Amino acid sequence: MTTYKAGKYDVIVVGAGHAGCEAALACARMGLKTVVFTINLDSIALMPCNPAIGGPAKGHLVREVDALGGEMAVNTDKSLIQMKMLNTKKGPAVRALRAQTDKRIYQDSMKLTLERQDNLDVKQAEVVEIIVKNGKVQGVVTRTGAVFEGKAVIITTGVYLKSRIIIGEVNFSGGPSGLFPANRLSECLKGFGFELGRFKTDTSPRIDIRSIDFSKMTIQYGDEKIIPFSFTTPHIEIEQVPCWLTYTTEETKNIILDNIGRSPLFKGDIKGKGPRYCPSIEDKVVRFMDKPRHQVFIEPEGRTTTEIYVQGMNTSLPEDIQVKMIRTIPGLENAEIMRAGYGIEYDYIVPTQLKPNLETKTINGLFTAGQINGTSGYEEAAAQGIIAGINAALYVKGEEPLLLDRSDAYIGVLIDDLITKGIKEPYRMLTSRAEYRLILRQDNADLRLTEKGYRLGLIDEERYKKFLKKKEMIETELQRLTETKLTPTEEIQEKLTDELGSSPLKEPSNLIELLRRPEIKYDSLKVFDYDTQHELPREAKEQVEIQVKYKGYIEKQTNQISQFKRMESRKLPKDIDYDKIKGLRTEARENLKKVMPDSIGQASRISGVNPADISILLIYLEQQKRIRSAEDDK
Repeated sequence: MTTYKAGKYDVIVVGAGHAGCEAALACARMGLKTVVFTINLDSIALMPCNPAIGGPAKGHLVREVDALGGEMAVNTDKSLIQMKMLNTKKGPAVRALRAQTDKRIYQDSMKLTLERQDNLDVKQAEVVEIIVKNGKVQGVVTRTGAVFEGKAVIITTGVYLKSRIIIGEVNFSGGPSGLFPANRLSECLKGFGFELGRFKTDTSPRIDIRSIDFSKMTIQYGDEKIIPFSFTTPHIEIEQVPCWLTYTTEETKNIILDNIGRSPLFKGDIKGKGPRYCPSIEDKVVRFMDKPRHQVFIEPEGRTTTEIYVQGMNTSLPEDIQVKMIRTIPGLENAEIMRAGYGIEYDYIVPTQLKPNLETKTINGLFTAGQINGTSGYEEAAAQGIIAGINAALYVKGEEPLLLDRSDAYIGVLIDDLITKGIKEPYRMLTSRAEYRLILRQDNADLRLTEKGYRLGLIDEERYKKFLKKKEMIETELQRLTETKLTPTEEIQEKLTDELGSSPLKEPSNLIELLRRPEIKYDSLKVFDYDTQHELPREAKEQVEIQVKYKGYIEKQTNQISQFKRMESRKLPKDIDYDKIKGLRTEARENLKKVMPDSIGQASRISGVNPADISILLIYLEQQKRIRSAEDDK
């Protein structure tokens, strides 16, 4: 193939899905000349699965991306057609926003954002080769022979690497939604010595809204008052589009079981491991035989299309079986499928080969982010994308990387899980994975991360000043509530017992102590206090109430974080030779050599490394410290 020099950039991003968009925007906004490649310009920010953003843990990631200066939350607010706050009856740690979006508007809006971004070029081309010299990335080569030089390269190819579409007995090389696969880049990565794995996922059929009988379903409305995803969106007032809930039936189950022999999953035609937390309907039926039915959500794909996504019916069954099983669901008896569901198999890079900044361990300047790292979901991809983009920019600038740990953000939990524990199935972010989730709430993501985004240049001055004002309002209000005293007068006691259903005061108290009572909400304090508290914006009131009511739990978790930080501060030498450390078990030694952890804390989270192994490492570090001290005394 004849090649020619086509351009020179600071950072090259390969792929323009949810990871690639965030990576490219971060680099460009940090002042670096950046180019992003996509196989098809019309597939930028594509949602090949359900057109929704957020949910438990995933919503936390979106808020964190936004707090760092990313685009996903802003773009979601622009394109949403329904918004709901989930888990409102539970504690603040697990509450999460979920937005149903207009698929086309989401794509078009993100595409335009990329196109209008200074320092960023957007190009349609398939990258087939990464250029590496002396262990350092130099650029990329496209399928047409164009050579683009770059100081850093970020691979965000999603599920496109050697991707294969499977629908029953039919399978062919292809990407999501009829797009081309990327077949050559996998071989290039293998040639560099990277270990690749194979995963699979499924998507649901899309049906025509005109063929649905909604009278047999339960309508699902959005929240009356919309809370935006982005901290920068002041308010949203739109006419929301409803979703609907229905269920599979015994007949659905029978059709699937009668045709399970035609399922590529159970025939063994699919080799890749699928996601445990988003299984295909045939997998659910077989795994949960005792369940008489499964939930099916009917989700619009947008305001200007009749396409409806059938959430909960992910499948790779033959198309004729898809038609039969869909029509056994109440309300879908006459459903017309516009796009059949399909399975897709693809290559991914084993993520234990990455550093905490998402740079590969063997090639300097080569970063990876998104589903190529073995994750599932738009939100997990975007979270990795912005971190890879930030760190690629810092790498080019010769500055220290941004490293978020497990106590900083859900993003830190996500990356640490990937690079430390490894994966055996597509990774999905869950609130249960975050041990400090009371601290890492979605509502305080800006308080945790905006300072970092500002220092990186991703948060502008206007936004930063608003953030500081919010922070000041919270601190001032907490102080005021502490200083405002109530005495147990007859009027106060009546308000407590009659209006608020609370117990009377036994002695003088302040408003903070009252707010700690479970039955008293922040706005309830108005009956005692007519000062400025009612003028606070919603998000400031929310922070005041949470910080007061959960103070004891927050302090306990803060102490746990201090212990965690101490373990993380015990650094392991980069040139450590685990083969020379006596007492380590074989399994621990092999896994430590594979991951090469940065600290004792990270070592303790590696699969197969137990407390006894950690004790041996601590003894080794102490011995090395004494040896160095003795040498210094000579």
